[in-house]
Amino acid sequence: MSRPSRQTELAVWGLLGLTILVIVAAYVRERAQGSASRLPALFPVPAFHLTDQAGKKMDSRELAGKVWVADVIFTTCAGPCPRMTAMMAELQAAVNPGSPVHFVSITTDPERDTPEVLARYGKRYAADPARWHFLTGSPAEIKSAAVDALKFTALAKDPAQRESPTDLFIHSTIFIVVDKRGWARGAFEIDEPGARDRMLAAINSLLKESP
Repeated sequence: MSRPSRQTELAVWGLLGLTILVIVAAYVRERAQGSASRLPALFPVPAFHLTDQAGKKMDSRELAGKVWVADVIFTTCAGPCPRMTAMMAELQAAVNPGSPVHFVSITTDPERDTPEVLARYGKRYAADPARWHFLTGSPAEIKSAAVDALKFTALAKDPAQRESPTDLFIHSTIFIVVDKRGWARGAFEIDEPGARDRMLAAINSLLKESP
């Protein structure tokens, strides 16, 4: 049997190389899709209506088709809120401004946290108002959004149990990550090791999913 020509050998090796590239590309794509599918669908987030830091009424359905991260805070909080808001600021800084990713911080203290107060608070953390929404409303609206829709805990603290004038609320210290279809897909406790990086990984995975 005659030895294959040099041209034939090159063609065979070229085809083999192309096949390997296709297999590797398929593997990478499957891994990327798999990382998103491993995020469980925790619960659907019903629509809610609040008021943002510009005084504009916001319907949460405006976030459809976007990935978003939510938490609950209040501006006079001397406990976990500054750390939570600082972490949200880190997420904002780490995400490309052109990506369809938004950030939502709902106050538990509508009596003090007016839109003007929330706007000043956001500026302290370099919040981009086009992407980061500080939201307030009536107590009933806040309960509907924070407790009923996003499953946060948000309770006024008994005055007899307050340790300081700013010790006003007991509230969740978790972040909820919501996908483009309006499903909660991750809950991250601020004090968990690597919480920031894990949230960024979740955001990036959910960005790859179709709306």
